[in-house]
Amino acid sequence: MKVIERLSLIDRIGRELQSRMSYGEIDTYLKAHGVDIKKPTSGVNSKWVYSKELLADESEDLIIRIADELEVPHNHVVADSTKTLEATFWEPFHFKLFLSHLSSFKSTTGQLQAALRKYGISAFVAHVDIEPTREWMDEIEAGLYSMDALAAILMPGFKESNWTDQEVGIAVGRGTLVIPIMRGLEPYGFISKYQGLNATGKTVAAVAEEIFRILTSSPKTRAKMLSCLTETTLQAKSEVEVLEKLGFLASVKALPKGNLQQLQEAAANSVVLMAAKPLEKLNELLASHKLSPVFFKKSVFDFDDDIPF
Repeated sequence: MKVIERLSLIDRIGRELQSRMSYGEIDTYLKAHGVDIKKPTSGVNSKWVYSKELLADESEDLIIRIADELEVPHNHVVADSTKTLEATFWEPFHFKLFLSHLSSFKSTTGQLQAALRKYGISAFVAHVDIEPTREWMDEIEAGLYSMDALAAILMPGFKESNWTDQEVGIAVGRGTLVIPIMRGLEPYGFISKYQGLNATGKTVAAVAEEIFRILTSSPKTRAKMLSCLTETTLQAKSEVEVLEKLGFLASVKALPKGNLQQLQEAAANSVVLMAAKPLEKLNELLASHKLSPVFFKKSVFDFDDDIPF
């Protein structure tokens, strides 16, 4: 993990602890993870700063494990006690979905990958994401051990393939959510307990939307998916993108107020969110959950052409 990535992850853990816990609860939580809560800190009256200072010297493994438990988005994983795998192909702040598929279906799987991105989902597709110069088995392993969920595109020949069957097996073994996408083959074996998504006769866009609905409704993935959608909304680069993502958030049933409060608090730092239409859409969403609106603040760099010199 690079130094800047480590600092960024600690920062986001601090924000998460700040939003969830009191000082006493932070102490109890971090102490349970073996963090020395008696180490000297700056004394700044901020749970965010306090948490970051306590975590500053902790090991990467511990920071990753805490991030995982708090469901803070990141691209690192501790595979075992001796090896930390880094998956460089996941997009920052996105939900990590491994797409298990037959090579004969790689073109359509690539299109599904592109369709999922607008929901804040980074989908791993081996033929697209593995660099030719990298050991491809290591890359696939990194993807399997850092994924948040796996979608298996079930079609004739899938269960006869050693690779796809092993990919599903790792997901089941890790207790990761498996989404069976049925395209001529019913869920079988250990994945027969999961409700399949019937893709017959549906467009790529429709399948992507159903995957998003499953991820926001499953107890295994709901919190992480919503956290990633919130983060990618804040990272949006255009008004069209941010309006689309706000629309996805508005469509989620029983959307937690915490996600909206995160947008509410961070909106002032996003030029795109503070634009007229996105700000109006955000305030409609806040009002529907009885939260205070965000007001536009004139930048110190704004000026009036008509002011006399």
